[in-house]
Amino acid sequence: MTVPLSDAVRRLLDAPNVGVLATVNPDGSPQTSAVWIGTDGDDVVISSQAGRRKIRNLERDPRASLCVFDLADTERYVEVRGTAEVTVDEGRRLAVLLAERYEGEGAGEEYLRLPPEAVRVVIRLTPQRVLGNVT
Repeated sequence: MTVPLSDAVRRLLDAPNVGVLATVNPDGSPQTSAVWIGTDGDDVVISSQAGRRKIRNLERDPRASLCVFDLADTERYVEVRGTAEVTVDEGRRLAVLLAERYEGEGAGEEYLRLPPEAVRVVIRLTPQRVLGNVT
C-alpha cells in the first residue's frame, strides 16, 4: 500500500538535504549510497548512472530505504521505506534538475555533456512506510 507524503516530509525531501539510500546486495547484506533527492507526487526520485551497484541491486530486489536528515537541524529526519523502479532519465532531466538544486544554476550542464554511453537513470521510490521526526 502506497503511503502519501505529509507536507512536513515533502518540505524536508524537497530541500537540498542529502539522503542515504539503502539497497540489498545479492548476499543479503546492506549497501548504502549518499544521494541527491527530489519528489514527484508522493514518490521520491533519485538520479544515478546505469550499472552502479545500487541500480543492479534494485533491478534484482526493488526493496529500499531512504534516510534524509535536515542539514539545519539534524534532529529532524525522515525514513522512507518502499519499493523502487528504475527507468532511463530521458534527456537527463532529473540529473540536471537535482544538480542545479544542490549546486546552483548551470551545474546541470555537466550531465548534458556526458557521452551517450553514460546512461542516467531515475530511481522512483514509492513509499510504503514513512517514519521519522518531522513537523
